[in-house]
Order: sequence, then C-alpha cells, then structure tokens
Amino acid sequence: MALRFGTDVSTAQTDYGTVLLDRRSGQYWELNPTGTLVVRTLMEGGEEADAVDAVVAEFAVGHAQAAEDVAALVQQLREAGLIAR
Repeated sequence: MALRFGTDVSTAQTDYGTVLLDRRSGQYWELNPTGTLVVRTLMEGGEEADAVDAVVAEFAVGHAQAAEDVAALVQQLREAGLIAR
C-alpha cells in the first residue's frame, strides 16, 4: 500500500523526525525516527512488509514487534483522517 497524505496535510522534517499538520483541524502529530522511516518507506511506494523490514534493519527490534508497530501507526494515521483514499 503506497501511502499518500490528504491535500490538507503538510509534512516537515525536524531533527527529531517528522511533523504532520492537518490544516483542516489545526492538529499536528510528531513522528519519531521509527515512524518517519515507516512513512517514508510507504510514501516511496513500499508495502507495509517493506516498512517492517526497514524498521528491523535500522533499529534493534524484532520482526513481530516491528510488524505490530507499523500496523498500529498506519491505523492511527487512517483513523486521524490523514491518509488520502
């Protein structure tokens, strides 16, 4: 699943990760480096499995935990209405 944010969502890289701003509501989210890697992998056309592999390769985390974390982040982004359909 390639990830694409809605047109009302702005992203900005910071020293600590990525900030997402929903201009409709004024709410923002700050992604840590792990979340940033997941989002970047998906935005570049990768699937969730690719994001899991990227997290396992970059951070000291097992495959099962990475898969759970990636799925949770994608679900949270969906529930927040940030992902374009």
